[in-house]
Amino acid sequence: MDVVMVGSIAYDSVQSPEGKIEDALGGSAIYGGIASQFHAKRLNLGSVGLVGVVGNDFLDEDRKSLEDLGLDLRGIETAEGNTFRWTGSYHGDMGVAQTHDTQLNVFGEFEPKVPEFATKPSILFCANLLPILQSKVLDQVQHTRLSMLDSMNLWITTAMDDLLAVMKRVDLIIINDGEVKMIAEDENFIRASKKVVEMTGCKTLVVKRGEFGVIAFHGEEIVSLPAYPTEKVIDPTGCGDSFAGTLASYFANGEGELSRNELRDGLIAATVTSSFTLESFGTERLINLPMEEFEQRLDSYKRILS
Repeated sequence: MDVVMVGSIAYDSVQSPEGKIEDALGGSAIYGGIASQFHAKRLNLGSVGLVGVVGNDFLDEDRKSLEDLGLDLRGIETAEGNTFRWTGSYHGDMGVAQTHDTQLNVFGEFEPKVPEFATKPSILFCANLLPILQSKVLDQVQHTRLSMLDSMNLWITTAMDDLLAVMKRVDLIIINDGEVKMIAEDENFIRASKKVVEMTGCKTLVVKRGEFGVIAFHGEEIVSLPAYPTEKVIDPTGCGDSFAGTLASYFANGEGELSRNELRDGLIAATVTSSFTLESFGTERLINLPMEEFEQRLDSYKRILS
């Protein structure tokens, strides 16, 4: 298996200035998995497997939709109860979601169990989870190339020791600029980023900066890219997860130590992927994204960079 992704599977209800949607398929594993599978097809890779939990209210049509994309769902457990639900809204510059309701449901008792056939992937991505659960995933998996981890401000506030412990165990960390500053306790973004690298010893730190793009610290090198300029911002939910899922497939396409050129190519594709994610409510845009349209936007973005 090329990519194993462990994270949340949810039903999201979202409101933005462009409208609203109720009980849309979402969660970090879903957005990341769909993006990863899209690029696995582009790059002629093997399978992308999801590990997570759903309730017995999870719709058969949603399961079929994911299977039709080619995702391996054998690592998804069905537990008695309801699937994780999140309700939020976006306002103003749409940069940060306001959470109105979170119902963990079966996700609150989730204990990740990686199937035996998925314990040696090329890339392991621990999406946003309680840090102690991310550690349990790492205990079960021996990746053949690299491990990736995402997190959020909640764990920085409530589980900092556990978070730092698991960050020290992975090769690549993906967080946003606000989280970097929180961890380092430093308002200077560049200085804070370098402190996080020192604190964790990670080989690569990827810092998402929203409308300001992304910057990555890779050994002694820095890669900095702007965001793709888009006017159509409907629902930013899942952009960071689709960004990370894209990176996972790009890195599964190589071997040995991650090179600067691989990192840059992955970040370019991830930036373009996330620009599609926010153009619809939920996963609709990602699921129905034509390969040709992606390639056209990728070429357009590369021209901007040049």
